Amino acid sequence: MLGSSSNRLYLLVSLVVLLMVFFIAGCVPDSAQEAKESITFAEGDWDSIRVHNAIARMILEEGYGYQTDARSNSEQLSLLGLSNGDVDVYMEIWTGNVFDEYNQLVADGDIVQVSVNYDDNRQGLYVPTFVIEGDEERGIEPLAPNLRSIHDLPDYWALFADPDDPAKGRIYGSVPGWFAEDVMQTKMESYGLSDTYNYFQPSSGTALATALISAIERGEPWVGYYWEPTWVAGKYDLTLLEDKPYNEQAWSDGFRTEFPSQRITIAVQKDLPQEAPDAVEFFSHYSTSSELTSEALAYMEENDATEKEAAIWFLNEFEEIWTGWVPAEVADSVKDAIN
Repeated sequence: MLGSSSNRLYLLVSLVVLLMVFFIAGCVPDSAQEAKESITFAEGDWDSIRVHNAIARMILEEGYGYQTDARSNSEQLSLLGLSNGDVDVYMEIWTGNVFDEYNQLVADGDIVQVSVNYDDNRQGLYVPTFVIEGDEERGIEPLAPNLRSIHDLPDYWALFADPDDPAKGRIYGSVPGWFAEDVMQTKMESYGLSDTYNYFQPSSGTALATALISAIERGEPWVGYYWEPTWVAGKYDLTLLEDKPYNEQAWSDGFRTEFPSQRITIAVQKDLPQEAPDAVEFFSHYSTSSELTSEALAYMEENDATEKEAAIWFLNEFEEIWTGWVPAEVADSVKDAIN
């Protein structure tokens, strides 16, 4: 009997220990689970990527239970970070700005394109529309009624006189570190614009927007690089100056065409599909438009809202759109959190 009881006790203790081992193993994350705990987003010096990051981060955090963070850098460095795993997801890649590098990284399998965020964007040299058409309500006469194209600018350099060098006009360029900076600097030479204009580099996207808005509010002429979608383009009446229709050969020879309409894609680092398949599935369904993006940006500006507040507004305002990106239980968790 003693031996039998000892055996039973031994078996009971062994069973308890075994159950504890299974319990502990189930509670301690494996390496894949650890990798899923936090997802890092590439962030840039423009508002639209910040809003898309905020929307996606809120869905991941409230709907899927992930932790998230963001790392700010230039377009090229963000792409490099994605390829070496320093960041996990890039929500708004302007693929035409990093065309060769991007396509090579995708072809080599160093990054994985999962979706097109939107592809109805524009960029180039803009003027406030009142420069061409006037603004009767504000008592502004047309200042350059025949200005249509970027190639007309040499005739109007005096209208856009550089306050620091009145013998030439001033063209506001792209922000240093953006690919558009290379394009605009090259266009200045290949179009001969440097003969009649100085090229002025704003220090940031905010500085560029401030220069444009200040000119609009004062009713003064302004010409410079800008793009859509932005809250500025959504709120104010701007005109994109015409350029030669895009073709690859002319673009490769001094960027002698309009900017190509770009596919703004979402890509992830190569290991994320295995580390966080549910998150990547969500990213694969994420799709918006320039109009939706501009609306969110306009809301943020007009209400002095943060990116997170704009994301909450977007999720409430466009529930029928984003709920199609995720499973029903995830959508319910997000809706409960924001309400």
